Amino acid sequence: MVESKLSCIPEICRKYGGDRTRMMDILWDVQNAVGCVSPDAQDAIARELGIGRVEVQSAVSFYAFFSERSRGRFTIRLCNDIVDRMLGVDRVAQAFEEELGIGFGETTADEQFALEWASCIGMSDQAPAALVNDKVVTKLSSDSARELVRSLRATGDLSRLRFPLGSGNNSHPLVNATVSRNLRQRGAVMFCDVPSNQGLRRALAISPVEVIHVVKASRLRGRGGAGFPTGMKWEFARAAEGADRVVICNADEGEPGTFKDRVLLTEVPDLVFEGMTIAGYAIGAKTGIVYLRGEYNYLRAFLEHTLEERRKKGLLGKNILGSGFEFDIRIQLGAGAYVCGEETALISSCEGRRGDPKNRPPFPAQKGYLGLPTVVNNVETHCCVARILEKGSAWFCGFGTSASTGTKLFSVSGDCARPGVYELPLGIKLNELLTTVGAIDPVAVQVGGASGTMVPPQDFGRTLAFDDLATGGAIIVFGPERDLLQVVHAFVEFFREESCGYCTPCRVGTRLMQLEVEKILEGRGQAADLARLEELGNTIKTMSRCGLGQTAPHPVLSTLRSFRSEYERRLTPSRELSSTFDLDKALCGAEAIAGRRSTHYGNRPTSR
Repeated sequence: MVESKLSCIPEICRKYGGDRTRMMDILWDVQNAVGCVSPDAQDAIARELGIGRVEVQSAVSFYAFFSERSRGRFTIRLCNDIVDRMLGVDRVAQAFEEELGIGFGETTADEQFALEWASCIGMSDQAPAALVNDKVVTKLSSDSARELVRSLRATGDLSRLRFPLGSGNNSHPLVNATVSRNLRQRGAVMFCDVPSNQGLRRALAISPVEVIHVVKASRLRGRGGAGFPTGMKWEFARAAEGADRVVICNADEGEPGTFKDRVLLTEVPDLVFEGMTIAGYAIGAKTGIVYLRGEYNYLRAFLEHTLEERRKKGLLGKNILGSGFEFDIRIQLGAGAYVCGEETALISSCEGRRGDPKNRPPFPAQKGYLGLPTVVNNVETHCCVARILEKGSAWFCGFGTSASTGTKLFSVSGDCARPGVYELPLGIKLNELLTTVGAIDPVAVQVGGASGTMVPPQDFGRTLAFDDLATGGAIIVFGPERDLLQVVHAFVEFFREESCGYCTPCRVGTRLMQLEVEKILEGRGQAADLARLEELGNTIKTMSRCGLGQTAPHPVLSTLRSFRSEYERRLTPSRELSSTFDLDKALCGAEAIAGRRSTHYGNRPTSR
């Protein structure tokens, strides 16, 4: 790379105060300015930050969106998650390959186009979908894929792509996206007429300890899937040693089939930031970070604008609403790593490192971001907090069940008439939701995304709640024409691809699990393979270091329990070795030539 292209690196590093913990931002800026983060660029970054080059290379090599070589002026990342496959992504992929004259993982000779697969881009409700650089293109067909390439060749301008703008704030000038919000059912908590910042005003009128008490009384549990009590987490962080604390909003919803946080960030970002500010007041934090997945970079300018407007109104900064409370929020952009949805891996990424999970204990509430007590809640949780402080804990407990209070956002996709986001009370029966979304005769429903549970028809009467079918929100419906073992294979392939590789049970185990499923799909499996597959899944689940590995076997284990016949119908009968072969007789000729008897194991007579 010529020296002139690297001349921007010192200025970029100075922009972030030469802080190596801002590595993600530095890498993004370098890649945007230069086209990649080459070995020479890594050397320059390391010199400016005063660190070893290996630290820079380690981060570059970890994240899918960073590259050591130029991928082309336009990088097309076509999503190949299970819903996109169901809706014809293979035809779209073929159209891209034919129009560009390259395969996936390749760059055109003129270095104008690169073609890549993406595991999930948060658009399962409008698949097939792709990212072209940062621009999202939804509901692709073979024809629209060809038209996209031809338009970019003719104009060289992403802004001139002729796709209709989406609904809601997707048509905002700072978003300008083809994404449809697909908000199918509004509820009483997230998507209603919300008085601006009343929750924050009421929080500031009481003590931080009282705020935590209100959240605890609401029995709010984290909406990311694990369901840990939010108030208890805040209490731990406030009681932890240290003068400073941090609030992090996990906006890295990379679970296939999940997209409800995308809609919250687009339609009610003020509610998200209000909840974060309340959390900061409650635990005594001055700093808030939104970890925004790289696939949602198209929302960043809009979110930054919303933050700036809040600062102008006195809702962020040194003296919020005249209370003397100081708190501000910055956005940290991810770069395509599913494991960063796990809170300790997310913290590692915020610190400018590979998204490797951390050992626990200590837990983030004790020692998290930069060693400070840290609370990590997801987008939906922060929205709930703002409404709870506005309306009260008793109001929130009026929705849902005693063990699962409030409403829940469900991201519904797959074989149904009305895919999209639904806000429904927790405790609703799965079959009620299926009727609402227009699912006709489903043969299975995946609850909780790839890491969740595949539910058979006889269990559709179960409830969507923390004490039954717990879920971060993803609901994928499979109709009668779907091959469920192919679905399992797609999920296992996803986990194998997204494993961070840190621990052997996950790194190796997911690959072995994929091979076992492929063996059965190809008709080469035997009954003993099912027992081996189950044992392998339980080993990965028990021995893996973080939540990714601990949940990666779920697609296999849940289908072995509820859909075992899908495996058994593909098995071949076991065959014993033939006993008609006489080894002694076969060796007689060789023994005669050698002039001695051979030695081998078997039922050889002692004499002839």
